[in-house]
Amino acid sequence: MPELPDVTLYVEALQQRIIGQSLERVLIPSPFLLRTAVPPIQTAQGKRVNEVRRIGKRIAIGLEANLWLVFHLMVAGRLHWFAKSSAVTKRAVLARLEFTSGVLTLTEAGTKRRASLHLVQGEDGLGLQDPGGIEIMQSGLAQFAERLRSENHTLKRALTDPKLFSGIGNAYSDEILHAARLSPIMLTSRLEDEAVARLYGAVRDQMQLWTERLRQQAAGEFPEKVTAFRPQMAVHGRFRLPCPICGTPVQRIRYADNETNYCPRCQTGGRLLADRALSRLLKQGWPKSLEAFDREA
Repeated sequence: MPELPDVTLYVEALQQRIIGQSLERVLIPSPFLLRTAVPPIQTAQGKRVNEVRRIGKRIAIGLEANLWLVFHLMVAGRLHWFAKSSAVTKRAVLARLEFTSGVLTLTEAGTKRRASLHLVQGEDGLGLQDPGGIEIMQSGLAQFAERLRSENHTLKRALTDPKLFSGIGNAYSDEILHAARLSPIMLTSRLEDEAVARLYGAVRDQMQLWTERLRQQAAGEFPEKVTAFRPQMAVHGRFRLPCPICGTPVQRIRYADNETNYCPRCQTGGRLLADRALSRLLKQGWPKSLEAFDREA
């Protein structure tokens, strides 16, 4: 799922291309994408774009008459930009927005249709699209600590809860926790002040680091290589590959469609966290430490 750095790049690219332009036509081939009926989607046509902003992991396009198109890309949704004169692919296109400056399409890989589009009226309607998480880059340590400890969750769940923190998802939470040297299953209620400050710094550093990296990679072009797996990542998507800090093989915890990656030496004091699928298979044979894992390997 595109997270804060990726969505920021989308927003910046759209700001350069569509602010001040008119939305000439909206085509929605997929009946599953549009989640609102009032106002009718046709009312967006002919309106000038005044603003583009990020709301958590959502992208909001502000039009004349105080209308807002709000995209939530979910896991597999991606945006694509085409110049007016270029051919526009129709493969997996869920929406096509034709502006005076070019064409924006939304595609979604796979068969599950999770991406959504809402057309809402006014700031009140837009506010209903905001899950309520704080913006970490605009928040101080005290506000971060208060929000982190407001509910007793694992760190992984707390960081990825959009009601607590805005824009952080599965991929970058792994990178944040590795940078902070904290276990993904540590409970927020047990975190000491020093660890909270370390986590706060890691969140800000990783979000800024990856936003700048993605800007450099895009080099002013519309971002097309939006993915949760990048070769420069320390642990996310790097199961069994060496940790860049200590060389220990990265481990994982799998649950449903999600996977958490971590370094047992840097983050859990050498403890291996039980992978739900594999530990069920091995039952009592699941190793509890790196040493036991090495003996059995």
